[in-house]
Amino acid sequence: MGYQTKITDKIISEKADYIIAVKENQKTLYQEIQDEFRFAKDIQTSSNLDHGRIETRTCSIINMFLHLQGVDKWKNLKSIVRIQSTRTFKNSNKPIETATRYYISSLEQEAKLFNKAIREHWSIENKLHWTLDVAFGEDTSRKRIGNSAQNFSILLKIALNLLKNKKTAKQGVKGKRFKAALDNQYLKKVLQL
Repeated sequence: MGYQTKITDKIISEKADYIIAVKENQKTLYQEIQDEFRFAKDIQTSSNLDHGRIETRTCSIINMFLHLQGVDKWKNLKSIVRIQSTRTFKNSNKPIETATRYYISSLEQEAKLFNKAIREHWSIENKLHWTLDVAFGEDTSRKRIGNSAQNFSILLKIALNLLKNKKTAKQGVKGKRFKAALDNQYLKKVLQL
């Protein structure tokens, strides 16, 4: 949690705002936020649906904290947010999936804005970070010396963009990467040589 408070301090010092996920490994804060939603009387909510499957995301916000201790640790903390999602897959026997996620924020906005901002973050996560982890194993990287992790991350993003821009092979990034490793002619096309 100390690491996250430093991040929020830095964000506020740069005159920006934050929406930070609170996970179950932050036991005290997580429990206090659950208690806030359990006992709060003034909760603002907003729901929306997503395409490709039936997904409902209900965003609830509380701006008046009764059970949250150590609010002063979080610079400019103004809102706690709960996203409850229910996902039903069309034409599938998959069971209905439900999830509840919590966030803290320096923003004091409508639930609709939080719902949109959090959804857009996950879009970035799914499109970039997830691909880097699955196709390139970025999360398992052991690079720690100096700027090696940042430098290698930049190289992976360049490689990812090159592979995504190569439309001749109808396969995923991981498959294109494997093909480029086996076929020098394909590698030259990817590198545009």
